[in-house]
Amino acid sequence: MATDILTLRLLGEPVQPRASGVLWLPESRTLVVSDLHLGKAGRNARRGGGFWPPYENTETLTRLASEISVLDPALVVTLGDSFDDDACVAELDDETRDCIEALVTARRWIWVTGNHDPAPAGLGGESVDTIALGPLTLRHIAGQDVNGEISGHYHPKASLRIRGRRIVRKCFLATADRIVLPAFGAFTGGLDVFSPAFEPLHKCDACAILTGARPVALPLTRLRRMAA
Repeated sequence: MATDILTLRLLGEPVQPRASGVLWLPESRTLVVSDLHLGKAGRNARRGGGFWPPYENTETLTRLASEISVLDPALVVTLGDSFDDDACVAELDDETRDCIEALVTARRWIWVTGNHDPAPAGLGGESVDTIALGPLTLRHIAGQDVNGEISGHYHPKASLRIRGRRIVRKCFLATADRIVLPAFGAFTGGLDVFSPAFEPLHKCDACAILTGARPVALPLTRLRRMAA
């Protein structure tokens, strides 16, 4: 529904944070998604952390495939940490690998390298450290004072109290010239938007865009009061 479409301007470029956690760039028909962390359950088991339910890859890829089906992008950009580590690629079962390859080969696909996965191999697509789309720069980890930057890595989340109930949502963190995407992966945690790591984005125009049933934009000044 049109009422669920939220459009921001990043250096004048329209960007649309979606309720699912992907970012849509309508002028270039680019879908941007960050921190899928596929294989996180398997890596946890390898490191002696116990066994988690084994369907996180399916859930993450199903939600991503749904957004791709709705938006029909010309380009998909994953902003790094698409896999929880390089070994997760080798451990993919045939069904999951086939699903990924079907998504990747259907359109142009760029894997931005992350700190967990230097370069996913054998799955098609292109691997780069940084990509420029017009005035916008896409990378995994936010740089210093970079205008027009789209990044991931930090897994922003927002916590607020409504009618006495504490609600936590993954969120985008945005200013007029930078935006950090939430983690898209099913088993990913988050870092509160008021963490010191986000201080460079704690500007007067900063807002959190909560994911969920629909995207909800809250200025950080208001969110701080609602989080108390």
